Parts: sequence; C-alpha cells; structure tokens
Amino acid sequence: MSTPRKPRDVFLALVNGICDGRFDDVVELYAEKADISHPFDPLHGKRLTSRAELAEHFSRRPARSALTARPSNINVIETTDPEVIVAEFAYAVTNLETGKTFSYPCIFVMRVRDGEIVESRDYVDHLGSAEARGGLAGLLLEIGKRRSRNE
Repeated sequence: MSTPRKPRDVFLALVNGICDGRFDDVVELYAEKADISHPFDPLHGKRLTSRAELAEHFSRRPARSALTARPSNINVIETTDPEVIVAEFAYAVTNLETGKTFSYPCIFVMRVRDGEIVESRDYVDHLGSAEARGGLAGLLLEIGKRRSRNE
C-alpha cells in the first residue's frame, strides 16, 4: 500500500493542475465528500460538497484559453494539526493575445486526509481573477444588479 500524499504535495498538485488545465486530475485530489468554499466570492457561490460538484465546477472552465497561469510566491505553512496547511500564493497570469500580465493573491486553508482534500477555504482575489480573465466589468455589473435587488 502506498503512502498517501502529504498536504503540501496535494496543494502543489492542485494549483499546478489548475494552471495546466488538468481538471480531471484536479478533481481526483478531492475526497468523495468534501467541504469547499470561497468565502470572498462576491457572488456568494455555493459550497461544493462532493467530487461530482467539483467536477461540474471545473467543467465550466474553457477548454482553450488565451491565458496561461502559474502559481507563484508559494508559502505553505504547516500547522499543529498534521492534516491542515495554510498556503499563501499568487496566480501569475499572462494573456497570450495582449501580452498583459496579472497576478492575484490567494490563501487556501486546507485539510487533507489520507491524501485527499476533505475541506478547503479558498480565499481568492476574485476581482483580480476576473480582471485577468477579461471579465471584471461583467462581474462588477452582476454585483451591482444583485445588490440593487437586495436593497
């Protein structure tokens, strides 16, 4: 029986898999039942609680993109709980059509059990991410619509 991956290794496989577009591999990093949230999501997306929901989440990404990304400035902090890490990093993004570069910071607080992600709080700069993908104006418009409905 092989030794399960350590939390740091699972995190690195996750962010590199996302950047490489290997979403089928990324989904397999999660436990069948998991609890994944994005607390800073300005659209208040729902928690993802299963591998099937994560597969659906990642399937919404375009198969081809003018963007390349890589994780940068990675700092993985191990905690007193051997299952839990705090990972500070940024996604460094380049638009291949314009040459424009972006970087947006993230902090993931992850619990990895038996080599699988069972819980993660992904604190992402969603505005920076939207800007990198060319969707900032649309995101701000949607935020405005939702807030005006709630007033």
